[in-house]
Amino acid sequence: MLEARNICLEVESGGESVHLLNQVSFCVPPGHFAAIVGPSGCGKTTLLKAIAGIKDTTDGSFYWCGRDLAEDGDFEPGEIGYVPQFSIAYDALTVDECVENAARLRTGCSGEELDSLIDGVLCETGLDGISDRPVSLLSGGQKRRLALAMELVSHPHVLLCDEVTSGLDPRSEQEIVELLHSLSRREGRIVISVTHDLSQAALYDSIMVMNGGYLAYHGPAAVMPHYFSAERIEDIYGRLPMREPEKWHASWLSHREDYYERLEQEHVEKYRSLGVPPPPVTPQEDAAVAAPAPFLSQVLTMLRRRFTLLYRDRAQLLLQVTMMLVFPILVALFSGKGQEQLLTLADSVSSDIMAEVQAQQEQAEVRARVGSAVSGIIMFQVILLGLMGANNAAREVAGNRLILEKEKFAGASPGAYVLSRIVYLSLLVLVQSVWMFAFVQYCWPLRGDAMNHLLFLVLANAAMTAVCLGISANCRTPEQASLLSIYLVGFQLPLSGAVLALPETVERFTQPFISAYWAWSGSVQGGLDSEVLKAVNSIVQTSFSPVHLCLSVLGIHVVAGLLLAYIGVRRTFWD
Repeated sequence: MLEARNICLEVESGGESVHLLNQVSFCVPPGHFAAIVGPSGCGKTTLLKAIAGIKDTTDGSFYWCGRDLAEDGDFEPGEIGYVPQFSIAYDALTVDECVENAARLRTGCSGEELDSLIDGVLCETGLDGISDRPVSLLSGGQKRRLALAMELVSHPHVLLCDEVTSGLDPRSEQEIVELLHSLSRREGRIVISVTHDLSQAALYDSIMVMNGGYLAYHGPAAVMPHYFSAERIEDIYGRLPMREPEKWHASWLSHREDYYERLEQEHVEKYRSLGVPPPPVTPQEDAAVAAPAPFLSQVLTMLRRRFTLLYRDRAQLLLQVTMMLVFPILVALFSGKGQEQLLTLADSVSSDIMAEVQAQQEQAEVRARVGSAVSGIIMFQVILLGLMGANNAAREVAGNRLILEKEKFAGASPGAYVLSRIVYLSLLVLVQSVWMFAFVQYCWPLRGDAMNHLLFLVLANAAMTAVCLGISANCRTPEQASLLSIYLVGFQLPLSGAVLALPETVERFTQPFISAYWAWSGSVQGGLDSEVLKAVNSIVQTSFSPVHLCLSVLGIHVVAGLLLAYIGVRRTFWD
């Protein structure tokens, strides 16, 4: 039994309190199919999200099998399924892969048990004939069926559907409503569906009518025309504005006992006609609740899915390969001249004073050209790797935020999600950084500690990737995340001090946040031999920091970015 007692939900808007839900109370027995209807903005979706626990109520309580969900613990992830309005599947995956991933994350099944579960759910939702079809090629009705299939893998006792028939043609809409009706007849499942359309009202066991945040009616569909003094059930929308929402609510309260008594009688007769007893008010003890998969299993499932998505996203894969090939070539184009000048860098000795002065002037010019070339080449690599890092992570979370929210609701661990991204992005960072280093090192052998240079290239990429991942995890849209990441990369060069020295007051404030400075400074200070370092110091006005400090600050950038990502992933961003 699912029961709501005096549910209220109040929010602040423009300095005023707005009541989205007012004193909503109802009871829904097991094995029941209910609809929530009403005009736009009346509180239908808000009520559904309140039942699911997505929105916190300001007063009242929900009870599940006599258990106060606020005081005694909310629904277990396996007890409840929620089908939102938006798509909860990746377009690049097939129907079978989407259901498999959902089963692996929510149940931890494997082997024959997993195959049997997937086959059963696909058959139950009528998707068995198109299991190999990519999500991007599915019709609207098929996507709704897929969303239901992904919820059914955990055999939920309560299934909540938010306008799953909106935008469908009449035939597809009827098929979805019939499917929901069928699902409510299995395992004593409660199915509650938000809808605008009343053409399929006869299939619902009961209908809740919301109006202005109040429950104006809850009872059999057949009684609605009489209750609202309408000729047809579809005419009730025109009748609602004729009375204040509070008066409709008061009217329903005065008839509530009679309507609920009729619902109970119809409930018993319905199951008697099916030849089975009504499902018990409390779920049977042997109806075990599916527990989410173990942490490591979730990490591996998410990681495998992420690499599959990268492989199938040919545009992103091409961009990654292009950046890896083109960026090192751009650096190498400037390295030839720098290498040539390095070979001419040598101390000159002459007995002729004028010749010695001229030689020193030439040497100073060579030193300046060498310093400029070496400093520029190192900074160029750092900036390009920072750009790769931003491309790696800017849309990583924000681009699939709603799918993440749905998976968290179903029991996916935020920690597992972040760890899977850390492993995936770490591999990208290593491949990109090592290839940049190896290609440029082949074209322009660095005079000094090459491994130190490689270390700082990896850290430059890792720091930008981690920070952009943190930005992505705390943005609502991928556009916001991409824009912030572009700004972050764009300010790296001017604020690093590599081109023009910043005023000391500005430098003191900005320098700790500029990863390009620390990677450039550490690579120059610890990776160049003494003569080349002198050449760089002769043309760079910005002071260099000790290597250990550069390592520490870049490490802090990485840790801070990952911590920000974890905090963002844990946050709720439901619409």
